[in-house]
Order: sequence, then C-alpha cells, then structure tokens
Amino acid sequence: MYQVITQRVADWLSGLGRVGHFVSDTVSSARDTRIWPGLTVVQMRRIGVNSLPIGLFISAFTGVVLALQSSYTFTGAVPLYFVGTLVGKTVMLELAPVLTGLALSGRVGANIAAELGTMRVTEQVDALETLAYNPFSYLVLPRVLAATVMFPVVVAAAMAVGVASGWITAINLLDLSTVEFVKGLQIFYNFKDIWFGLVKAVSFGFAVALIGCVKGLSVRGGAEGVGRAATEAVVLSAEVILVLDAFWAVVLL
Repeated sequence: MYQVITQRVADWLSGLGRVGHFVSDTVSSARDTRIWPGLTVVQMRRIGVNSLPIGLFISAFTGVVLALQSSYTFTGAVPLYFVGTLVGKTVMLELAPVLTGLALSGRVGANIAAELGTMRVTEQVDALETLAYNPFSYLVLPRVLAATVMFPVVVAAAMAVGVASGWITAINLLDLSTVEFVKGLQIFYNFKDIWFGLVKAVSFGFAVALIGCVKGLSVRGGAEGVGRAATEAVVLSAEVILVLDAFWAVVLL
C-alpha cells in the first residue's frame, strides 16, 4: 500500500514537472514573433468567435431557469424584485463563467488535443522541427493566447445574454415589471461581480488550451491514442475548472 501511494505521488510530481517544463518552453517561444502573431488571430476566431453560439445558448436558458426557480423560492417570503438580484449575481459570479468554461472545455480542449495529437502521430510535428520551426511558437502559443483572450469575451457575452433572458422571463412569465427587475438587479450590484467572472474566465481559457496542447503533443499509439488524449483533455479540463473556481472564490471573495 505504501509503495502504491509513493509511486502515485512520484508520478504526479513527475507530471507536474513536465507541465512546468512545457509552460517554460511555451513562454520562451514568444520570442519567435515571426510566427505566432498571425496564427493567434486565426485561433482567436476558431476558439472564440466559433464558440459564441454554444456559450450564448447555455447562458440564455440558464437565465430562464434562474428567474423561474427564484420566483418559486421567493413566493410569500421575499419581495419578488429580488429575482433580478439572484439572476444578476448568480449569472455574473458563477454560472456564466463556469458553465461556459465547462462547455468550451469539451469544444476547445478536445479539438486542440485531437488536432495536435493527429499531427503528432502523422509526424507533422517532427516535420516542423525538421524545417526549423519551433512547434511551441507554431502550434502551442497561438492556441494558449487565443483561448486566454477569447474565453473572457465569450463569458462576457454569456453574462449579458443570461441576464437579458432572465429579464425577459421575469416580465413575461412572472408578475414583475422592468423597473422592478432592474431595481433588484441594482440593489446589491458591485462592479466586482463582472470582473470576478472575467478573471475566472481568463484562467479557465489558459488551463483548457494548455491541457489540450499537453495531451495532444504527448499522444502515442495512433488513432486510439488520439481519442484517449481528447477524452483525457476534456475530463482534466473540467476538473481544473472546478478547482480554479473554488480557488478564486477563496482568494477574491
């Protein structure tokens, strides 16, 4: 039993060291400004703009459910205008960043891991090295930067849509007016509600892209290895998002 625990701890520390070395190589590749800026713009469109539909879809129905559930909970005990408070606080602080991050961990993390894994098993990464291209500046840095920049953009849009859908639900399905909903939205509003969610989104984007790149470039075993890497990237990204969510709550709230 002791040997099993020791081996697992050693494997964990070894993996942490490999990730640290991977991050160091990624940062060092930023000096190769001939390659990564243009590729980063392309990845920003693929990772950010193309992810907007799923982020907005999730947030829209989250706002609807929050408004209805809060109305059910508050009936006869709390003034109904607090529906606006609950929708605004919950969407901006927690649900928009976390639910969007989890959705994008599947869309973005799996895509990155599968794409880079396929390039690894088909020896395209080796070909880049043969042509004197740094794989980190060509493949990793653009994706990590794009995800770090675009995750907050998608989350900001999700925040706006979530609150808007909660408002539309409140004025159409609940006994609330726009004035009352906005009153509840403003009563406990703090600018921290917005930037707290965006800070979390930045960390989620960095983690998801980095994990996808690590898993993709470490693929072995052909098509089976690519599928395994994509699955591991999604699962690990989801776990890291939840850990980071708790970390930022402890540190910033």
